[in-house]
Amino acid sequence: MRALDRVEYRLAVDAEARDRIFNLRYRAYLREGAIAPSDDERFTDPVDDQPNCLIFGVYADGDLAGAIRISLTVPGLPQVPTASVFPDDILPQIEAGLVLVDPTRFVADAAWSRELPELPYLTLRLPWLAMEHFGADIMLAAVRPEHYPFYRRLWGNTVVSAPRLYPGLAKPVLLSQLDYGKAAPRVHALYPFFRAREDERETIFGAGVIAWPSVAGRQAPRARPV
Repeated sequence: MRALDRVEYRLAVDAEARDRIFNLRYRAYLREGAIAPSDDERFTDPVDDQPNCLIFGVYADGDLAGAIRISLTVPGLPQVPTASVFPDDILPQIEAGLVLVDPTRFVADAAWSRELPELPYLTLRLPWLAMEHFGADIMLAAVRPEHYPFYRRLWGNTVVSAPRLYPGLAKPVLLSQLDYGKAAPRVHALYPFFRAREDERETIFGAGVIAWPSVAGRQAPRARPV
């Protein structure tokens, strides 16, 4: 909770903020051997420009320390990036009308990872808060097999599919997921800092920050009450 006081979440909407995050991604993925070097030292893909994609910077003491990308299934825009890799597991859930949160491109600055060991937990608060705010049903986590135990311990994720190659990455990822309604009581009891602070979700995701598309009279996911 003390570490949380040092952190600010910012939605990257301008070109400069996005560019800094793309460079942070590049350095993080290159350090892990997941991508090849490139002259522009940026790591981005077409998903970054999709309307149902949110790119967040995590700032510690005002400095960019981490970042994460969150995609949501919304009316008219049901696709999320992980569905292209695991369509047999994800598309039936989308077709059943479930609201899915798909966090990807979860990265941290190397120096800040040493300075602030809580950074992974504080970054993953963002998709957790999105689950609650948008009334989502399922959170996906396409992660490298060696990273899966962290998600199992933290949220209780279960493996849905064996590792597959993810476009643009050199190392395969497996698909895990959690049912938010079932997981939330346990997670909130074990990790109270995952609970939203007063008005926090509205500040991050609320009206005036994101305009969700509506298609043929259907409404976007409704936020759960604070």
